[in-house]
Amino acid sequence: MLEELIIRTLCDTLPLKPLDGLFLFGQTEDNQSATFESAQRLFQGNRISKVLCLGTGPLSGYPGFEVWKRQLDQLGIGEGILEAVPPVPADTQLLHTRIEAESMVQHAKKRGYKSLVVTAAPFQQPRAFMTAVTMALQVYPELCLYSLPGKPLPWQEEVTHSQGEVQDTRAGLIAGELERIKTYHAKADLASVDEVLDYLNRRDKGKL
Repeated sequence: MLEELIIRTLCDTLPLKPLDGLFLFGQTEDNQSATFESAQRLFQGNRISKVLCLGTGPLSGYPGFEVWKRQLDQLGIGEGILEAVPPVPADTQLLHTRIEAESMVQHAKKRGYKSLVVTAAPFQQPRAFMTAVTMALQVYPELCLYSLPGKPLPWQEEVTHSQGEVQDTRAGLIAGELERIKTYHAKADLASVDEVLDYLNRRDKGKL
């Protein structure tokens, strides 16, 4: 079942109608261009009206909102399009995928957003999407989330990832991501594969 979920998160189908926005999970400088490309492509194709990312300073390997704001502006995603998501909790001293996902879902609920795409580096995408769905099920279960991985970058390139502390090739990071899925589910921090697949099936049938 995990194999099915991985394939569906990497090859999700987006609806034809425009979505409320795209959320970019925080990436290190080594991997951020992968997600920027996806944001630019969807925005230029009129598939989204907003691009969202965490509104913090540099934290846990994430360069910070102001840095991303300048870089995304150069790609045509400027004032009025890029939206800062307040972190939950507001005084957090670190970022990880669950904090980002909860912040995104809380923000979407407050703004009344009904549909969002979530994007991370391809090797992180399955776990990032599972975490986003986990938080949606807990906080805002009618939110329609769609999965769009960032652009693939060279797999054998050595990069920094995971709060700026883990170094490996992008291919080498895959095993760690799969292990985290098992570990976080065992700790009840992550919905099960069956629960996420059920969410996807209900979403696609219009039954959220």
